Order: sequence, then structure tokens, then C-alpha cells
Amino acid sequence: MYKIRFWQTLLIPVWLLVTGSSLAGENGNWIEESNRHARYVLEDSARLFPETATSNGFEGADEDVMVLDEDFVADATDALEAQIAELEKRLEQTSDSRVRQDIRILIGSRQQLLGLLQAQEELLLPFYNVAQVFFYGLGGLLDPQVESDRRPAALVRLRRYAGLEEGYRPMTELARARTEEKLEDPDLVGPYRGEVERDLQNSPRFMAGLEQLFQASGLKGYGESLAALKEQLEDYDDWVADVVLPRARTDFRQPGTLYQLALEQWGVDATPDELIADGLAGFMEIRGQMQALAPEVAKARGWEMTDYREVIAALKKEQFRGDAIVRRYREVNDALEEIIVREGIVSLPERPAIIRVATDAEAAATPQPHLKTPRLINNEGELVEFLIPVVDAPAEGARETINDTTYEAMTWTLAAHELRPGHELQFSAMMDRGVPIARALYAFNSTNVEGWALYAEAEVKPYLPAEGQLAGLQMRLLRAARCFLDPMLNTGGISVEDARRILIEDVVMTAETAKMELDRYTFSIPGQAPAYYYGYRRLLEIRAKAELALGDRFDRRSYHDFVLDQGLLPPALLERAVLEDYVPSRLTSSGG
Repeated sequence: MYKIRFWQTLLIPVWLLVTGSSLAGENGNWIEESNRHARYVLEDSARLFPETATSNGFEGADEDVMVLDEDFVADATDALEAQIAELEKRLEQTSDSRVRQDIRILIGSRQQLLGLLQAQEELLLPFYNVAQVFFYGLGGLLDPQVESDRRPAALVRLRRYAGLEEGYRPMTELARARTEEKLEDPDLVGPYRGEVERDLQNSPRFMAGLEQLFQASGLKGYGESLAALKEQLEDYDDWVADVVLPRARTDFRQPGTLYQLALEQWGVDATPDELIADGLAGFMEIRGQMQALAPEVAKARGWEMTDYREVIAALKKEQFRGDAIVRRYREVNDALEEIIVREGIVSLPERPAIIRVATDAEAAATPQPHLKTPRLINNEGELVEFLIPVVDAPAEGARETINDTTYEAMTWTLAAHELRPGHELQFSAMMDRGVPIARALYAFNSTNVEGWALYAEAEVKPYLPAEGQLAGLQMRLLRAARCFLDPMLNTGGISVEDARRILIEDVVMTAETAKMELDRYTFSIPGQAPAYYYGYRRLLEIRAKAELALGDRFDRRSYHDFVLDQGLLPPALLERAVLEDYVPSRLTSSGG
């Protein structure tokens, strides 16, 4: 979904997309029925989008590749329309309310993709980041956690990408042809210049990452094919620089309805104006809380400053470098688990969380600490991983650099967000307990994923050291800022320079992080950033309704376990489940 181009919604990096579901338990009959419908969509889509099917755990398409021929868009349109028609027929034939709900989720996901495809076909010049396609399409098969007997399929997929098998043309050639077909159409808007420049910059890093994965895989016979692919990609990048870059637009704002479609793609059921109003109010409130807490942190450190900006700037000087970053996050996660158990916040998995250093290619794709989720369909033991792009210590005599994610105070809230009780726990719960594929894959969006992680930060915040609480409020301030900056930038309500000033001066981000944030809002993933705060606020609203209904019968751990048991339900469906299932069950069990 990086640029919210249709083809990229079908090649989502696994850190953004939960990949299906294992089956569980006591309600297995209705879950099995639900999964039959989801598997129909998964298997039918694999004909056109095999890389996505592979990453989701479908094993019948490991050798296949997406074919960007002249019929690609028409075939995708036909497939989505046929899936919608078939699912609507199945909905009429189904009586179980839970299965019907899941079929509606499937229909909604197909309709959303179809609307995005049609809008982009009408408004945008086709442009493909093929280096990213190669990295995720092959990397998903070469990942060390993937069972070894699947890895040889990467050799076949590699040859097909390079056009070295009969019946296949190089993907770079096909991607170029799709762009050239419409290059002279004046009504189509080209890609944003900053997006193209970044893709060109990252392309060599993706290829270097692929070479490292092949070297570590134990596979033989990839050298000639990989060299051919690398040469093709270099030629493609040269063409992009010579032809696409001059056609690129300088205004990052998306044409037509694409920004509203992007919000919907990320699960945000609010208008830009509604987001702006909520974000601004939250920003002012959180900033006041930070100003109240900052003097307490400063006093404990023997500092005389009292302004939260100065206190955070001083805390950022306590940087971790190299392997010490990973060690520190392990220590903090252990401390968080003790808090979770002691305070009865949520049930924990029995296995430890996995934390490791990100490779250079992984860091190029996602330059911030992030979670990598495995396939949940046909999972053979792959686990959730927290990846950290490591910052090395500066050379002797060089100036110490400041990183926004590798200082002591920040480790607390970042670990809570990415590890436990945040993303890692959310995804591990789905793996361990099992939820329908529709709720783990096709209901996925950033609102119900990132909303939970921000909510998880808030759950542990009262038990953290004061400096950890201040950093947690800083991250909440950032999420509130995202809620109004992203829509204001994309609707022309604020300049990039004013947005940068807010991020650097009020949110206390470094210039480097502020640039990544602005890239995110303007061309990397516009519409995604507001989902954090929007999802968090919706979860607070649902929690409040449950507490009001239950009074002293409300139990935090059982409530959170119930929420995680639902998978990745959108807020409206989660609220219905809480009020119609969880609340009555608690009243009954407590004699109400």
C-alpha cells in the first residue's frame, strides 16, 4: 500500500499485513465455514497476484509471478467483480450470523480494491517500483523462518522475473511497457517526484538484500539469473530517471478522490475535517500533560529546565548504539511483561518475544523499528519478529548523532507499541488462538492494528518510570499531530514547512525523523498516519461503553483477551461484538 497504488495493495510487505489465520478451537465449525469462503478469495486471487498469496501462506503459487501484461488491469477488474458476485451469492445461502459477517468483510475488501483500481486507472500514470516487487516476492520465500523445502521455488520465480523461462518476459520490460502505453496521455497524473527519487535510491539496497538472502539460503544456481535481473533493474532505473522522472509531478497531493479512498483503505471512516478537529484537540490536551510532567522528570535528574521540549532534548542524549540497542529492548520487554502480569492487563503468550537487528534491505523498506509478521495460514513454526535498524556508534572524533528511537526513555513506549502488549501480542494471539481468515487478513487495516498498539501504550503508561511516561506522551502527541497534519497537507490546509516546524519544535522530532514523517504523509503512505490516533480513540470509546454497561463487573484482562480473540475487526464490528457478546457474558457469569 505504500503509495496506495492498486498493484501495491496486493504486494504489501508482511510488516503491514497480517497473513491469514490458523484454525482453532471450540467454535471450529463456523470458523471452518467462514474460512472456506476466504480461501475461495485467496485462491482465486492467486491467479493474478501469486506473490501476495504466497506471503499469506497459500502454497500453490510459490513459483508464479504477477504478469504485468496489457490485460493486467482488465483481468484484475474482472476477477474482483466475479469474486463480489460469487460472495453475494454465498451470503444469500448462509444463515450463521458470524459467517455472514465475515462474508460481508470479504465483499467489502473486494469492493474497496475495485474502487481503488478504477480510480487509479482513470487518474494516474501507471508506474511500478519493481525493485520492491522483487525483494518481497523473492524474500518471502528466502526468509530464514520459511521451511527449506519451499525455498527452491525462489529459483523458478527469479528466472520468471528475469524472463529467462519460456513464456515469460522480464518484469522490468512489462512494467516499462505499461507506463509507455499511457505516457503521452495528458489527463493522467504522473507519480510524485520525491517518490520516484526515493525508489531509485532504494533500488540498489533491495538488490543487495536479495543477494544476501540467496547467499544465506543454501540454494545453488541463482548467480546467473540474479545477475541478469540486476542488469535489467539497472536499465529500468536508468529509463525511470530519463523518462519517468521528467514526467513526475511536483505537487504531492493526490488527484480526485484518491486521498479519501486512501483513508478508507486504512480503515479511517472519517472525513478530513473530522480528523483535523479531533487531532487538534488531542494535540493541545496531550501537550499540556507533557508540560505538567516534564518538571518532575527534570527535578529527578537534577536539571533546572522545565519546558518539555528541553527535557526531551536532554533525554535524547542517552543513546544506545550497536548491539546494546537489542539488549536494552529485551530488558524493557521483560519489565513490561512483569507489569502486564502484575496489573492483570492481558494474557501473555508462553513463548518469549523475538527481537533482532534489521538487515540493510529491511531497513531501506522500513527505516524505523517495526514488526515483521509471518504467514498464519499453513504456518510451520514461523514467529513474529521485532526488527530494529541498528545505529552504530560514531567514529572517533565524529559528532554524536541523535536518533529518536534509540534513547533510554523511548525504549519503554516503543517496546509497548511494537512488542507486548502491542503488535507482537496482538499477532501472536491470533496465531495461538486462531481467528477466521476474513478477520485476520481481509479485515486488516491500520485503524484496528495501529489503534491497538497505541491503546496498548496507554495501558502500561501509568506504571512506567516518569521519563518513560513523558516519552509515551510524546509519541501520543505525534499520533495526534499525524491526525491533523496528514489531512491538512493533503487538502492544502498547511504548508510542508509549517508541518515540519510543528514536528521539530512541538513534537520534538529530529530533522531526519521529521523528513520521514513528511514523506509518509505526502507520498509514501498518505492517509495511513491518522489511523493510529483514530483507532486509539475508537478503542477508548468502545472500552468506555463496556465499563458503563458492566460497572464493577468489568475485568480488564478478560476484556482485552476478548478483544484480541476477535482478530482484526473494524471498530464498528468490534463494538457490536463487545456490547452484544462480551457484556452479556460478563453479566451472566457474575450473576447479573
